[in-house]
Amino acid sequence: MRVIVGEGSCGLAAGAGKVYEALQTKLEGIESASLGITGCVGMCWLEPIVDLYNGKMLAKRLVHVAPEDADDIAAAVQSGDLSLVDRITIRKEDEDFLRKQTRIALRHCGVIDPADINDYMADDGYQALEKVLGTMTPEEVIEEIKVSGLAGRGGAGFPTWFKWKAARNAAGGPKYLICNADEGDPGAFMDRAVIESDPHSLIEGMMIAAYAIGAAEAIVYVRAEYPLAIVRLENAIKQAREAGKLGKNILGSDFSCDMRIKAGAGAFVCGEETALIESLEGNRGMPRLKPPFPANSGYWHKPSNINNVETFANVAWIILNGGDKFAAMGTEDSKGTKVFALTGKIKRGGLVEIPMGKTLREVIFDIGGGIRDDKEFKAVQMGGPSGGCIPASLLDTPIDYKKLSATGAIMGSGGMVVMDENTCMVGMAKFFLDFTAKESCGKCVHCRIGTKRMQEILTRITEGEGREGDIELLEELCAAVKDGALCGLGQTAPNPVLTTLRYFRDEYEAHINEKKCPAGSCAALLTYSIDPSKCVGCTMCARKCPAGAIAGTVRNPHSIDPEKCIRCGQCLAACRFGAVSVG
Repeated sequence: MRVIVGEGSCGLAAGAGKVYEALQTKLEGIESASLGITGCVGMCWLEPIVDLYNGKMLAKRLVHVAPEDADDIAAAVQSGDLSLVDRITIRKEDEDFLRKQTRIALRHCGVIDPADINDYMADDGYQALEKVLGTMTPEEVIEEIKVSGLAGRGGAGFPTWFKWKAARNAAGGPKYLICNADEGDPGAFMDRAVIESDPHSLIEGMMIAAYAIGAAEAIVYVRAEYPLAIVRLENAIKQAREAGKLGKNILGSDFSCDMRIKAGAGAFVCGEETALIESLEGNRGMPRLKPPFPANSGYWHKPSNINNVETFANVAWIILNGGDKFAAMGTEDSKGTKVFALTGKIKRGGLVEIPMGKTLREVIFDIGGGIRDDKEFKAVQMGGPSGGCIPASLLDTPIDYKKLSATGAIMGSGGMVVMDENTCMVGMAKFFLDFTAKESCGKCVHCRIGTKRMQEILTRITEGEGREGDIELLEELCAAVKDGALCGLGQTAPNPVLTTLRYFRDEYEAHINEKKCPAGSCAALLTYSIDPSKCVGCTMCARKCPAGAIAGTVRNPHSIDPEKCIRCGQCLAACRFGAVSVG
């Protein structure tokens, strides 16, 4: 029996490394057992995960595994009695998370060993590359991608085939193929998971794309904050090169292409393709004017093509199974599947891959299990700092590029941050504007100054100092930044403000006019009080108060001085009698 430990970043953060070490000790000497690793299967809320396999058949999935569970696992493996680990076996309702997905980009994630090229090749790995180099012309490859309807999964949704064809037809050379793995959206981790769990699918997809456009060099621009992804991709590149899948005369053909990694310094703006190219060339990451587009003048001003990790992860599947099969999934305007990182106030957070056209409700409630602690769903932020908040009234919106755009949000790279009734929407807009203001490269005045001014106004509103005209001033600034910013990141920076104003204007008005936060989230707008009919005078609240704002004697009702209260919430947490309230 094979014992496989999930060792993606989420699993390792939860303690999978210690689980592996414990199993290594306990399984030693059991001839019927072998121990291995895999990447992230996407069920991040259940980590650490250990899978038990009989051959290729998954016999048991164990969740929330601790090092001390190694004894029971070893006993179950040795005896063949898997009921010994029922205590840590996944619940049937949690299995719905994967059962309701359609996995193409994530097809190998949590299944194969990311450190072993043979594991990848045993599951059709590199067969698409063999097919392309052996039987297809570059034009036929581009046509197959066109038939599939694959659009760039980095956020813009631009037709992949069109970019490939433009780069192929561009005059001059050499030509370059670049993978944008600079995943900077808060709450997004799709690209990281694919590289950590299935690096060879990225390599194979990139080699097919390089063949299609005529590139002899491929570069993966990845965030330096993804150390595990970089290590596993470096190892995969080395293995692929040794196996003849990279380098000179790949698979005995006339096609030659090598690959290298560039670790980016973590600037959010380098997710924009021309800023990424500037960084690759050793310059400060700042956007270029377009046109010319990278297909004609990109890296070192040579023809270049840039796609993100998820886009390339779909390519080999499309070549092997046919573009028409990919196009059969999704909607008329948005073909295939899309990967999302489901995070926030959700019961089952992790990686989700679904056909385009599924509704937000299906993803959040059917797959994600609904809102944590059974609270009310309030909104979901789609597209990260460049996206927008979609309210509960639009939960049945189908997930495709046009439908999401109509709400004021965007598909983005796939971040999906869920919010509940206790989320302040003004505070959420402030969070994203704080992020974009800090991450602005500063090249253009509208983005550099405009985002900062918006962030300052939002901060003032959440601190109870909002004033009449602030809403109108925010709207004016949003329009100015959208119209005047140079790149797509600056142009979309106002989206979180615009969508929260569109759907939650009453919250802004309550903050400004009534000095109240309806969600009870903005500390400066909260008032703590003690109900004398419930207070028993235990003095616990007074002892916990760091500001000395609570007065009263033993066995007598206490009171809070609002002038001294710093709204830390310690009194509320300390009271066992429900006497402290906040409003």
